[in-house]
Amino acid sequence: MGLAITIILAAPLIIYSQAPSGPLRTGDTIFSHGQQQVVIADPLATLGPQVRNTCLLDPDSPLIVLALPYEDPDGDILATVQGNPDAEWPFCRIHAQVHIKIRQMVQKPVLWNLPQRLLTDLWRS
Repeated sequence: MGLAITIILAAPLIIYSQAPSGPLRTGDTIFSHGQQQVVIADPLATLGPQVRNTCLLDPDSPLIVLALPYEDPDGDILATVQGNPDAEWPFCRIHAQVHIKIRQMVQKPVLWNLPQRLLTDLWRS
């Protein structure tokens, strides 16, 4: 009985993680692939007295696609940061517009890291 419940609960996660990603469109949610340093689109909009050109995204940080590189497939994607409630530098603040490269993002979060992060957060608190 327990094995059947485990299979029923795990099947959607396995299918979701193995399904191919669709084409990237404006308005899609993307996630940073590990911790990434990205270029801020408008450095003058940064907080504090110093102008910052770059900031860090936490692993699996969610972003919303604002503009795609139509001319250059290897160009930067303009996206707005949706995660990271911490506004201190070097981390990107919420709603900051950043340029992220295709190699720095994934279209689906890595589901296998979720249990590890939950256990780490529980251990720290």
